[in-house]
Amino acid sequence: MKEFAQAPKATESPSSKGEPKTPSRGFDWVLISRFLGYLKRYRRQVIIGAAAVPLSIACSVLFPWLIMHIIDTQVVVGKLDGLYWWAGLLLLVLVGNYIADALFNYFLQTSALHALRDMRADMFARILAFPRRYFDTTPIGVSLTRLTSDLEAVNESFAQGLLSMIRDILTTLALLIFLTFISWKLALMVLVMGPPTYFVTEMLRRRLRESYAKGRVVLSQGTGYLQESLNGIKTVQLYSAEDQVEKKYSEYTDGFFRAQSRSNFYDSALFAIIEGITTIAMASIIWFGAKEVLAATITYGVLIGFTQTLDRIFVPIRDFTSQIASIQRALAAFGHIEEIFEQALQEDSAAQGSALVSEPVDLEQFQSLVFDQVSFRYSEAGPLVLKSVSFELLKGQKIALVGGTGSGKSTILRLLTKTYDNYQGSIRLNGRELRDISVAAAGRLFSLMQQEVFLFNRSVDFNIGLGRNDISREQVEEAARYVYADSFIERLPGGFDFELQGNGGNLSAGQCQLIAFARAIATGSEVVLLDEATSSVDSVTERLIQKAIDHVFVDKTVIAIAHRLSTIKHSDQILVLDKGVIIERGSHSELAELQGFYANLLNELPES
Repeated sequence: MKEFAQAPKATESPSSKGEPKTPSRGFDWVLISRFLGYLKRYRRQVIIGAAAVPLSIACSVLFPWLIMHIIDTQVVVGKLDGLYWWAGLLLLVLVGNYIADALFNYFLQTSALHALRDMRADMFARILAFPRRYFDTTPIGVSLTRLTSDLEAVNESFAQGLLSMIRDILTTLALLIFLTFISWKLALMVLVMGPPTYFVTEMLRRRLRESYAKGRVVLSQGTGYLQESLNGIKTVQLYSAEDQVEKKYSEYTDGFFRAQSRSNFYDSALFAIIEGITTIAMASIIWFGAKEVLAATITYGVLIGFTQTLDRIFVPIRDFTSQIASIQRALAAFGHIEEIFEQALQEDSAAQGSALVSEPVDLEQFQSLVFDQVSFRYSEAGPLVLKSVSFELLKGQKIALVGGTGSGKSTILRLLTKTYDNYQGSIRLNGRELRDISVAAAGRLFSLMQQEVFLFNRSVDFNIGLGRNDISREQVEEAARYVYADSFIERLPGGFDFELQGNGGNLSAGQCQLIAFARAIATGSEVVLLDEATSSVDSVTERLIQKAIDHVFVDKTVIAIAHRLSTIKHSDQILVLDKGVIIERGSHSELAELQGFYANLLNELPES
């Protein structure tokens, strides 16, 4: 048995799924600038938190200076009269440092949380505005990972670590200046440690970034596969494919484990090396400083104050090593988030057209649709799935599309709903080129009834009207009556307020199709694109669906992928497709007399 969810798509569908990319190095400033752009919205909190930084730096510098002063002017000379006063001042500085750090952390982290909340909202809004073809080629789990796991990594690591790192850098610079002020010789010894520390840190930082980036890619792929597998769990269990699915998912978890293990190795190595450098630096300062004290070049207070200052410098340096790991993890996640912001939106392609319709007065009512020598392929390297297709649909007419699997029927509907617009030839709606018309404008004229029905875990009313302000409760009920769905909805507990569960799991398949049919009618669109399907439907509901289709054929302009002879007979024109080419066209009686492809196909179609 082939692994679940690995079967190739039909030729009408996109040929491959999009894979998340590993962000390249050198992207950091772009990511940081985007985050700072969101942070600017909360500049008041940022300013309050940033105002605490000078106080924190001043306390960090003043603390070792007070220790140095107390030792040299009080302890060494045995003058202890003012010791309590100096000790109280030292305690006050320490408390001031804690308060400043607390203010900084509270206001800056609160601002970061606000910024990330806005970013999550913007990301979700962008995903909703993605072109429909994006969801044909990208697993839903990939987008889900961006909105959840990746953004949480940014929240936990980047938002907090970056701001703290900026403060620590400023504090370290201030302390280095203070070290130079009290003893330039000892400060020079500290600075000698800088180049090897930077070299090691930069080398391991790059390795960390690569490891985390690979880990995020594998995690995203695994989440996508998990989401796909759980959506199809009934199929997995029905065909006893649990072992294959579990094996495939284990490959993703093992890949993530290996990437995380490499990251942990580099993180541990970085921390151990920095710890070794700081220990060597402290031992060297004590050894050299002790010689200077014995030579009376510096005082005891200077040596102790210097070591206190050096210890305060190495605290943020040690913290910085752990922050590097978390920030690299966040930047790897942020690189994936950036893909959401770089993805072209649904209207972008139309905006590039020569005659974008923003307020289409002449598109308020449907008049005509013309396919003129239309060819299409899903990818540049893929085969043509439509080849020089031409036909015309006028207001009130009905066209039936018939043909085998992969003949191009569904592709025609995808082009009309602007899922794809990279076609060759011309598609004109009321005389305007379709690719130059906005999705919203085209959507007001077309509504699509699909074979695959999706229902939300909300009320029947919501599932028909989708909560749109322009669709009232009366319109929802009227749409349900139009497709004869009211007959079973009114028997449900609560009627239109009945809550659906698990994609309509508490309804029959036919009832779900009727609700989806009512959804297509509720929009008030003049043209109905019907992907007819009544499989797995009980006989009573099947008759209701057929009545609804008959009703639509009377009142609407229709393009139907027809599977039933009764639907085909009601059509003004029948287009017979084979491998993307219209091989026959005409009315039912005309095509039946030809004794060609259509006549042979009639034997395979159900009568009603």
